[in-house]
Amino acid sequence: MNFSKPSKTDIEEIVADFNMSLSTQEIDAFHKVMQETIDQYSKIDQMEDNIPEVKYPERSYQKVEEKDNPYNAWYLKTEIIGSKTGALQGKTVAIKDNVCMANIPMMNGSSTLDGYVPELDATIITRLLDAGASIVGKSNCECLCLSGGSHTNSTGFVHNPHKHGYSAGGSSSGSGALVGGKEVDIAIGGDQGGSIRIPSSYSGCYGMKPTHGLVPYSGIMPIETTIDHTGPMTQNVLDNAKTLEAIAGIDGLDPRQYRVKTELYSEFVDLGCSRLKIGVLKEGFGTRNSEQDVDKKVQKASEIFSKMGAQVSEVSIPWHTKGPSIWTPIALEGLTNQMMIGNGMGTGWKGLYTNSLLDFHSQWINRADQLSDTLKISMFVGQYYLKNHAGFYYAKAQNLARKLTKEYDNALKNFDLLLMPTLPLKATPLPAKGAPLQECCERAFEMLSNTCPFDVSGHPAMSIPCGFSEGLPVGMMLVANHFAESKIYQAAGAFENFKDWEKL
Repeated sequence: MNFSKPSKTDIEEIVADFNMSLSTQEIDAFHKVMQETIDQYSKIDQMEDNIPEVKYPERSYQKVEEKDNPYNAWYLKTEIIGSKTGALQGKTVAIKDNVCMANIPMMNGSSTLDGYVPELDATIITRLLDAGASIVGKSNCECLCLSGGSHTNSTGFVHNPHKHGYSAGGSSSGSGALVGGKEVDIAIGGDQGGSIRIPSSYSGCYGMKPTHGLVPYSGIMPIETTIDHTGPMTQNVLDNAKTLEAIAGIDGLDPRQYRVKTELYSEFVDLGCSRLKIGVLKEGFGTRNSEQDVDKKVQKASEIFSKMGAQVSEVSIPWHTKGPSIWTPIALEGLTNQMMIGNGMGTGWKGLYTNSLLDFHSQWINRADQLSDTLKISMFVGQYYLKNHAGFYYAKAQNLARKLTKEYDNALKNFDLLLMPTLPLKATPLPAKGAPLQECCERAFEMLSNTCPFDVSGHPAMSIPCGFSEGLPVGMMLVANHFAESKIYQAAGAFENFKDWEKL
């Protein structure tokens, strides 16, 4: 970065920004006194940055021809070969395009990042390669990950692999389409409001949002630290469990990681579910926009667990309906403050700062008109409440988040798992080009009611495909105690082994 020193005019502008009144003589004095401090910045500028080395530097990439990209799910194809041994040997992996891979372009769905090339690998990239995986490409995602639909990527819409012209879900839209369309074995997704589970439900695959902090977010573009999650999307349960085994655990670079507990998740996949207690969450059904066929499919899926010997009964958690309201200020004020004003990194935490990304992304302010409408409306709301209420609602929502988390924890004292529809509806038609703003925003955020509360509480939650309706997949979500992903894999494995979900 080109180092600069503040001029007297710069100080005058900063004084005005802080609503202070200083005379010309006072500004001169401050400018003179600060020079010794500025020298410390100069010394930092001359030091080499402290970032992890790239363990697997041999790699290449190429753009994808339209004829080879029927869902517009690929951003780039890559060839990165990992270890010759490991649990993921022979498995093909697509990486959501908000994850840094050294010397591979990254756009995060937005033209404002077009041209950015990271110089480091996210922790999960090294871990996947250590486990023997082959990374075969970057998958398209929504514009800076701000949509549960698949219509905001700067390169165009991402299509549902089961029904062209319908949403693949978002924001990990390409990841869902590639796994659901069986083009790759595994994809990595990110989840701040449901962005692993939404495309998994819409596109028909297994998507795990792990416990907050279980998988390091280091080297991935953040939205808001307290709700950032990353995890695997797969064609089957065993691959999902093995992938989580490979990428989970503390890396010493991510402050999201606290009291982390890992297990050999793959050992639970074939245990059966006869001893599990499953609570069917009353408030997860019959929501404002629930589709009856979705609710019925998931209710029937819950009955399958009973047939397999699990204890299944209804549970009520009234606070679940408050979850979306609590999530909203955290997500909108948080993303405005950290991802946009803070240029993706913000301040106030120890760990790995991706400075090249911060520097490149900071230019969004000069290209702000290019941001998606779904991101714009989120920023408008977030900035209004930051500016006019000084972050009060963000702070209150974080306080209420503890209560929401406790309500789920209390229910999970009596159950191993909570069960509900992943989403209240199936995939919707993609908006037509030039569709009204209201329709575009509705398609982006209408499905969050069951997913976003668990980004706030941090509980692990997995979308499991449980059949088709009208030619589109339906997803069922299982939720467990913090760091109890093994219980989810136990139930998901039993359900998968009971019958092919595509025939339910």
